[in-house]
Amino acid sequence: MATPRSTAAPRASDPDELRALFELVDRIADRELAPRAAEHEARGEFPREQLRLLGRAGLLGLPYPVEYGGGGQPFEVYVQVLERIARRWLVPAQAINVHTLSCLPLAAFGSEQQRADWLPGFLGGELLGANCMSEPEVGSDLSAIGTTAVRDPAGDDGYTVTGTKSWVSHAGIADYYNIYCRTGGPGPRGISVLLADARTPGIRPQRKERKMGARSSPTAQVVLDAVQVPAERLIGRPGRGFLIALDVFDVGRMSIAACAVGLAQAALDYAVRYAKSRHQFGQPVFEFQGVSFPLADTATRIAASRALVRDAARTKDQGGRCSTAAAQAKLFATETAMQATLDAVQVLGAYGYVEDHPVERWMREAKLLQIIEGTNQIQRVAISRSL
Repeated sequence: MATPRSTAAPRASDPDELRALFELVDRIADRELAPRAAEHEARGEFPREQLRLLGRAGLLGLPYPVEYGGGGQPFEVYVQVLERIARRWLVPAQAINVHTLSCLPLAAFGSEQQRADWLPGFLGGELLGANCMSEPEVGSDLSAIGTTAVRDPAGDDGYTVTGTKSWVSHAGIADYYNIYCRTGGPGPRGISVLLADARTPGIRPQRKERKMGARSSPTAQVVLDAVQVPAERLIGRPGRGFLIALDVFDVGRMSIAACAVGLAQAALDYAVRYAKSRHQFGQPVFEFQGVSFPLADTATRIAASRALVRDAARTKDQGGRCSTAAAQAKLFATETAMQATLDAVQVLGAYGYVEDHPVERWMREAKLLQIIEGTNQIQRVAISRSL
């Protein structure tokens, strides 16, 4: 894979640099993303050119080292960028999240040679990645995956990978896949991660799922039919895949939480503007407590969600284990987004139920966030086990 050049986002070492980064994000989101959201969602068309623009602006590798082409930002800044983009359009924010997660195994667990060879290309902005974790019969129980990677007996130390992955975001448009597969015995210790070029023979993305929301983001099964992957593309040691996945889960959950905060904020802002402009019985409907009080509750929940997300990110930045904090943030923020969008639809009344206003789309997207990166029931399991 070639290593494209990119302009890295400025590092947030002081308030001025942080302000410049957020102004850059807001400018791109307002000019290039928000105006296209409804049209792309209606057509189910992935915003590939807009993702390339985000990549050239240095936003596809924010939390990774500058020496490999990343932005060198802490995760606390990264989640704020996701929130700002999701406030305009969820799918590009989710695409950044998926791509960032696809870089994490290599960045955190790859060898120095692997990082030098591949990471600059992944962070440069032109390439897009994906993770192949779930399977048709395996959801959150990653330790039960059945996709196998058998060492080539011919002596070239490659792997033959066979199986079917499901719910793969960016299936069919990704340039590379992280394949979580079984190289050893049963259970979590038999799992490894192989990095495969999407052009490898035998990798066959299937028909896109027909989803309720986020229709412009392709999700599909990926069939792996005797895919030949060189041994040098094993990330980390054999059997390390489950531990890698735990790190991916932590970052993924806090990232989804950040997207949920952005979506909730968009719904709240829209509902408030509408309630102040819509008049009934001689006054704005915002003056009725039946309207304003739910919006006040939403504003409070958004503030709490934002604090939970940043706390999880700070824990990650400080080198601590953020699993519980990320699960709490994901649970609370996505529940908040669901309620915020429901309330926005209700505030708009009949207008909230038609596609002329974006709140019905946001409501459908909020439901997705309660499911991906582990359902909220799984988050409750994780939190309760930590008590």
